[in-house]
Amino acid sequence: MGSMIDRYLLRYFLSVIDQGNFSKAAAACNVSQPTLSVGIAKLEREMGRALFHRTNKRVELTEAGARFAVHARRIEAEFAHAEREVRGTTVQATVRLGLLPTLPGAWIEAFLTRLHPSDGRVELVEGRERELLERLARGRIDVALTLVHGDHRFAHEPLFREGYALALPAGHRLAGRVAIEAEELAGETMIVRRQCEMLAATSRHFTARGVRPFFAARTTSDERALALVRAGLGVTVMPEGFHAPGVARPKLADFAEVREIGLLYAAHVEPARLRDGAVLRALTGGLEAARASA
Repeated sequence: MGSMIDRYLLRYFLSVIDQGNFSKAAAACNVSQPTLSVGIAKLEREMGRALFHRTNKRVELTEAGARFAVHARRIEAEFAHAEREVRGTTVQATVRLGLLPTLPGAWIEAFLTRLHPSDGRVELVEGRERELLERLARGRIDVALTLVHGDHRFAHEPLFREGYALALPAGHRLAGRVAIEAEELAGETMIVRRQCEMLAATSRHFTARGVRPFFAARTTSDERALALVRAGLGVTVMPEGFHAPGVARPKLADFAEVREIGLLYAAHVEPARLRDGAVLRALTGGLEAARASA
């Protein structure tokens, strides 16, 4: 590059990534689409590389574009941080937080009730594990509360581990038990949580013990699953963090699967700065409080 890149070009570039196409990006930047297209073309000339693949109205990052996106996010974040410092304001930028859909709503509620308006804005983006990883890689979210396996290409911070347990109606004949064998559920109707990260492992556990129940419902909503259990439609397996009135949570004997929940940070952010910010302090504090009171 022979000259400094203009900030507006970085904003055009990042907007195309965030909006998914040129027309939406132009609207978000309050410019015409031709103006934005000219800006992107100028940026590509300055970089000496194509940054986007443009086919069938879909816009995807090239390999060079993906590499540049990491730096562009960081530069824009530093610009915004510098502006706030100069103004002497304590208002923080929006933190884009990815959330795994299998996190109990009570955890998120506990987080949000701790968040004060002066702490800055937060944008919640829900997605399955693979979707969150993709958004992190593309810089479309800043941090994700999701599964942590310890081998990610992202900076990560494990927070806690939890196992899985059965969810039965409180009036169920086995509801008072501490643990229940899979074989004891052979005649039960079950509810499938389709979004569960342990769905395959759960299926193998029952199948290996000769249990092939009737499935009365398949849902991607954990709140719906709890309601169906409470109403007596069937039983299911859920992470231990889920609790609801009228639902008992005994252990599923010999089912030792666990999940580790933590924070994954996008490459364009500084994890220490974000972790010390009010949003993530409210998040981790809310999680601790919600889990302690369950």
